[in-house]
Amino acid sequence: MNKIWDKGLKLDKKVEKFTVGNDFLIDMKLINYDCKASIIHAKMLNKIGVLSKVELKKIVDVLNEIINSNDFVINIEDEDCHTAIENYLIEKIGDIGKKIHTARSRNDQVLTALRLYYLDNINNCDYLQKEWIKSLKKFKKKFGTINFPGYTHFRKAMPSSIAMWSEAFIESSLDNAKLLKVSRKIMNKSPLGTAAGYGVPMKIDREFTAKEMGFGSNQNPIYAQISRGKFEKILIHSLVQIMYDINKISSDLILFSMDELGYFQIPEKFCTGSSIMPQKNNPDVLELLRAKYNNVRSYESEVLNISSNLPSGFHRDFQLTKEPTIKAIETTLDCIKMITMLFNELIVNEKKCNDALSGEIYATEKAYKLVEKGVPFRSAYKIIAKELSKK
Repeated sequence: MNKIWDKGLKLDKKVEKFTVGNDFLIDMKLINYDCKASIIHAKMLNKIGVLSKVELKKIVDVLNEIINSNDFVINIEDEDCHTAIENYLIEKIGDIGKKIHTARSRNDQVLTALRLYYLDNINNCDYLQKEWIKSLKKFKKKFGTINFPGYTHFRKAMPSSIAMWSEAFIESSLDNAKLLKVSRKIMNKSPLGTAAGYGVPMKIDREFTAKEMGFGSNQNPIYAQISRGKFEKILIHSLVQIMYDINKISSDLILFSMDELGYFQIPEKFCTGSSIMPQKNNPDVLELLRAKYNNVRSYESEVLNISSNLPSGFHRDFQLTKEPTIKAIETTLDCIKMITMLFNELIVNEKKCNDALSGEIYATEKAYKLVEKGVPFRSAYKIIAKELSKK
């Protein structure tokens, strides 16, 4: 396999394995994005006279062949999807394939593929968020009139309702959607043509490639590099907020579905049993949803830690931000799907909710009835507290 940076020096296989890491596996997710960006880059090269129409067609045909193939693989010797694709082009169409890397570096190539992957998955996340909100609204419509205790300090506090509880997470999810929108807007800049962070010493048409790929604008060459890690953190931070809600609502459901409370009934398909205790019906799905928030939060910290304390320009450290970002995206998408699926089948036990509304939970309401009669609140508070202490 030819490496596109090879100068004829012998490479130690141990060094190769260490520097490549998991990139050849991770980049399988980026192949189509890299091919699509390469098609547009090739069209730009044709536009400025580097490629003829015949050469352009041959390159585009091979790139589309890769996109439509289920057999294309990246070997460790390739290092990444960019080298694997370029080597395949050269293998198929010879010297014409060698022209594809004109006016770009692997630096802006990987940035472009990642940026397209991120934007695509922000859209996926936005769609799934909307489905999650729909499921919450249906749940609220079905069970919203049921009242049950609200808690502070794990103790009964005041009356609440399924409607109020559901609306809290609907409102929070709408805020999360705004954060996703901001993430999309910030990273909707084309890095293609910035090369290794200082541009290309020839006249190219970055406006053309940005427009063709659907980017809102071009990115400054140096900023393209210093945004690595920054953009990933912004994206993961918005995912962390989604996962924070999933963590909290999972914690609520685990607590409220305990036999001792029984306000919610988790369908058995979302539970597992015990290998020793025949009676157990464990809310494993909810426990994993709760835990995966911490996974995503750790990915955010990982990206921030890797990309900080670096001067401007490219550094190989950035390679290690790819995997945690992709994991954060995939984990969040999976969790939104699962919590939506669960809520579509979640059941509220109205009797247990009503039975739990014991007298002391109306203490604040009683105090305010005295306030309405002219009693100062602090005095009303003490009167009701004294009444309760006698019981």
